[in-house]
Amino acid sequence: MLKYVFKRILAMIPVLFIISIVIFGTVKAMPGDEVTAYFGAGSKVTQEQRDHVRELLGLDKSLPEQYVRWVGRMCTGDLGSSITLKKPVGTIIGDYVWNTFYLNVVSLIVALIFAIPVGIKQAVKKGSVFDNFWTVFSLLGISVPTFFFALVLIFFIGLNIPGMPINGMRDTMLSSFGYSSIFQEIGDIALHSILPVIVLAFSSFASFSRYVRNSMVEVINMDYVRTARSKGLKEKTVIYKHAFKNAQIPLVTLLGLYIPSLFSGAVILESVFIWPGIGKVLIDAINQRDNSLVMACLMFSALLMLLGNLLSDICYTLVDPRIKVDE
Repeated sequence: MLKYVFKRILAMIPVLFIISIVIFGTVKAMPGDEVTAYFGAGSKVTQEQRDHVRELLGLDKSLPEQYVRWVGRMCTGDLGSSITLKKPVGTIIGDYVWNTFYLNVVSLIVALIFAIPVGIKQAVKKGSVFDNFWTVFSLLGISVPTFFFALVLIFFIGLNIPGMPINGMRDTMLSSFGYSSIFQEIGDIALHSILPVIVLAFSSFASFSRYVRNSMVEVINMDYVRTARSKGLKEKTVIYKHAFKNAQIPLVTLLGLYIPSLFSGAVILESVFIWPGIGKVLIDAINQRDNSLVMACLMFSALLMLLGNLLSDICYTLVDPRIKVDE
């Protein structure tokens, strides 16, 4: 297993190299000027000052040389500095990524708590009213854009329930004057999380329940399941211990692809709810032409995607011992 993991990590290097070229080229092709972003729109500066900053940012070099210098700094752990926030990019990602991680983990847990039993029951009662209802509900969850559902919740719930926050992660007044206790802070964050968690969980529930249902439908009529029933085992034991155990591989695949989003953020959702996560930071950086921050966030997401795929493959062997990794 260790040999397999090592080979996969080595294989990631050329993939990341190609991704870095695409990211660098795409970001550099974006309209806008980094020097203008550095001084701020509308600032009156001399051409000499602009040339000095251009040299400071390395923009006076050719694009290939800029790319080589950028990759070289990344390999040493230097992600550069944000020209708008005036902080090292690594510090900014570290400050905001955990807010995104918290929001996505809570949403994932909520989604799985409901999706797994619903998906299993749909498979058991295939073709019933219960199955048809949740099938339509799942398709609705997959089809409805996240930002639209978020705005609907804000309009019908956030604006009609007194005290229900619709933006941010903390109450401005409480965070400014200080919380009286850790429990007050936790309660404040939990209250601000309600609407974003509902939106993310709704979308995730739709995907997970569909995967669980379809996978269980394939497994539930197999010979070993009928054999378990013929032995007189309880239906719950047959379904949850035997059938569901062998229906987990598609779910593991989906979870592996979902792992990168735990850190990389829900870009649109964080912007709608003004949630201080890495997704909102990325959107702000793109709008403000903060290239160092944009490229670092995109490379961070790409790395997480590759690691998520690797983790999925490893989990296959844990879920189904019949699957052997090719070392």
